Amino acid sequence: MKTSHHADLGATLEQSRSGLRDNHRRSLMRLLFVATGSALVVFACLQILSGFLWLGLGELAASVVLFVGTWRLKTTRHLQACIYAYLLTLFSFFLVIIVLPNASVAAFVWVLMMPVLAYLLLGKREGLILSVPFMIAGGVIYYLYLENVASPHALIDLLNMVLCGALMLVFVHLYEVRREEAEQRLVDMAQTDALTGLANRSNFQGTLNRTIAECERSGTGFALVVMDIDHFKVVNDTLGHEAGDYVLRNISRCLTERLRGTDFVGRLGGEEFGLILRDVKPADAFELMDELRQRISSSELAYGEARIRVTASFGIAQWPDHGRQAESLMRVADRCLYSGKRAGRNRVAAAGSNPRQMEILAGETG
Repeated sequence: MKTSHHADLGATLEQSRSGLRDNHRRSLMRLLFVATGSALVVFACLQILSGFLWLGLGELAASVVLFVGTWRLKTTRHLQACIYAYLLTLFSFFLVIIVLPNASVAAFVWVLMMPVLAYLLLGKREGLILSVPFMIAGGVIYYLYLENVASPHALIDLLNMVLCGALMLVFVHLYEVRREEAEQRLVDMAQTDALTGLANRSNFQGTLNRTIAECERSGTGFALVVMDIDHFKVVNDTLGHEAGDYVLRNISRCLTERLRGTDFVGRLGGEEFGLILRDVKPADAFELMDELRQRISSSELAYGEARIRVTASFGIAQWPDHGRQAESLMRVADRCLYSGKRAGRNRVAAAGSNPRQMEILAGETG
């Protein structure tokens, strides 16, 4: 059985802090560094010409740091820290230019950029936590800037600023909530078998890889099981594909009802299923699979006027005894499965101490 080498979509989503993946956030941060650094050079020259020498020199120094950071962002492992450092510095700078003497009223528009950048680079939760305090501080500064808000004109200016900032924050937050929900639905669709509701082959392979990595760290083991419904083609040929789908859904329900919460099951394709049994010894894995085998073989499914009875064969491989990599472990489980089928089907077969020697542990001729 061939395994997938595509990136684990679920893991990628969990690791992402915003709508952008880390490689996209890295590219955006480099663009922001270049744009901000270039803008600071221009503003620094204007500040110096306006008599704010200390501010102009500070902006020039900041532009140098940003240009150097553009190169460092290519390989840094501290992307999240760089994003926080950039946003905290940038938002603080926005507040500084607002409180400068004779500041332009247009400087207050930069407050509206805070939620956009924070949500884009940090995601919903962290973006909200970072942007709200700075936006409140900007509103307070604007209130003090207006001095006399008793006049209708000043009050209108204040309300425009407050309402526009609040609406910007609400719209960005709602967009991020809906985006997360839509992305999660797409991920669920991409990782779920539409017929049975189980994990699909790609999802199962990603979970298998993660399980191996976790067991490498913890030193625990697990069993990989490949299960195949015996003579499933006969059901499709005699009763139709709808009957076959009915059988697959019932088998899926049987598997999920019996397995433990720490176990994982997926449909690998056709009538083949994969199971990951965490923290089980070989004898316990056999006992559980033999119970499932008996439960499947003794069940009779009513489909219209027909009665359907099917059996299943199981192949078991144990990590790390029969392989440390997903591909090698899957090959051993596959060999066990087909060894059981050649022995008569309706069997549970497992690799022995030598994974090339199969042991038929239980079963009845199907």
